[in-house]
Amino acid sequence: MTDTMPIRRALISVSDKTGLVELASALADMEVELISTGGTSGMLRDRGLAVRDVADVTGFPEMMDGRVKTLHPAVHGGLLALRDNPAHLQAMKAHGIAPIDLLIVNLYPFEATVASGAAEDEIIENIDIGGPAMIRAAAKNHGAVTVIVDPQDYPALLDEMRATGGGTRLAFRKEAAQTAYARTAAYDSAVSTWMAEAQGITAPRRRTFAGSLAQTLRYGENPHQSAAFYTDGSKRPGVATAVQHQGKELSYNNINDTNAAYECVAEFAPADGPACVIVKHANPCGVATGATPAEAFGRALDCDRTSAFGGIVALNVPLDAPTAEAIATIFTEVVIAPDADEAAKAVFAAKRNLRLLTTGGLPDPTAPGTVFMPVAGGFLVQSRDNGSVSAADLKVVTRRAPTQAELADLLFAWRVAKHVKSNAIVYAKGGATVGVGAGQMSRVDSTRIAARKAQDMAEALDLPGSPAKGAVVASDAFFPFPDGLLTAAEAGATAVIQPGGSMRDDEVIAAADAAGLAMVFTGMRHFRH
Repeated sequence: MTDTMPIRRALISVSDKTGLVELASALADMEVELISTGGTSGMLRDRGLAVRDVADVTGFPEMMDGRVKTLHPAVHGGLLALRDNPAHLQAMKAHGIAPIDLLIVNLYPFEATVASGAAEDEIIENIDIGGPAMIRAAAKNHGAVTVIVDPQDYPALLDEMRATGGGTRLAFRKEAAQTAYARTAAYDSAVSTWMAEAQGITAPRRRTFAGSLAQTLRYGENPHQSAAFYTDGSKRPGVATAVQHQGKELSYNNINDTNAAYECVAEFAPADGPACVIVKHANPCGVATGATPAEAFGRALDCDRTSAFGGIVALNVPLDAPTAEAIATIFTEVVIAPDADEAAKAVFAAKRNLRLLTTGGLPDPTAPGTVFMPVAGGFLVQSRDNGSVSAADLKVVTRRAPTQAELADLLFAWRVAKHVKSNAIVYAKGGATVGVGAGQMSRVDSTRIAARKAQDMAEALDLPGSPAKGAVVASDAFFPFPDGLLTAAEAGATAVIQPGGSMRDDEVIAAADAAGLAMVFTGMRHFRH
């Protein structure tokens, strides 16, 4: 392959007109002949640029409401012809086909049309056919042809052409071709995913996922692992949509932990008051509500001050200065909130390494979605855990029903347990966690760890007794034996919320009755591995 190929003729057909006039003007200044379609050619002509219509090149007008305009040998022959193949050159000469050296195409806005809630007919009309066909042709022939599919690459193209005297080098064309194929792959993925969802197909025979690079990370979970962060275009509020106001670059673990914290705090609607979640290693180590965000943070911190060191703080309401001042008293990696006032930003300005993120909103915990996990030789796909329960969903299974205060805490603890790694046990009292046991192989061990955490804080804060006394307990899955429940009772718990469904439910209920506990079943499990 020849390294540097001159660009004398360019075909431009774009839906996104960002930067188009500037690009076309620069190409014209380099004496590149411009060919274009429909609205693109009209826009450029209105700006005084000499543009040749594709219809003049093909000898056929655009037809069928624009469905057919570039699907013609005069276009695809110009893109696909091998410049060093005599037979190809002879065919071009015989049929009057001129080479196309540069293709500038971005596709119909299919993804945006779907996201807008448009009707099916409109969505179908936004499935681009000619664009992907041209992109794939140009990318295949990258030995001679340059293809650009994203306005953000226009400056790099012009820099390359200026550096080479009006052409592009092979390395540039190869990179551009890879980007082009990734774009058409992502586009087809979006179309096939929409079609599956529209037909109610939950497990299509072939499944693809696509993303756009947001950040190349320094390393992954550990320094010997490479990593990158991609966005999926869903606009779900969170790390992917956040504005970073200060602090060093987010790491792989920062992003993972911050996402865990924000998804958890989103379980608590701002209309119900401020809530705060502190996460360490993807597990909540403190969750609380409060009259103010500062109070919520303080109560969350008092669940486990040791684990909170170097953690992630998430709020469901905008960050204010008093809360920022409270957070600044401990080492914190990231703070994420829907917004932050200027006074709060000023407090954090002195903490150069602390990252402050604002998202403009909270993710909807009840919204549908898809998550996947790689395994050897494939990947698992499931719908997002968007399950929730209300007081009306609960089934009282013990002789004693929970009090109204216990019921409120049971529902609070259940929301938290949904975001704790299994086996998950959460003690809560007064709208705050007082002990969290996570990720243990035995549910009894998780119950003991959570109780131990509560006792540790009693000693650290010089409390008269463990805050687990009088607390409620949430278990993400059923108690298979009475031992875990009895451990919670020994720690001082008075009420329990769990899914139920064990073969030994009767034994567990009998143990709860004997211990004077109130217990409710949710009928819903929240495993999180």
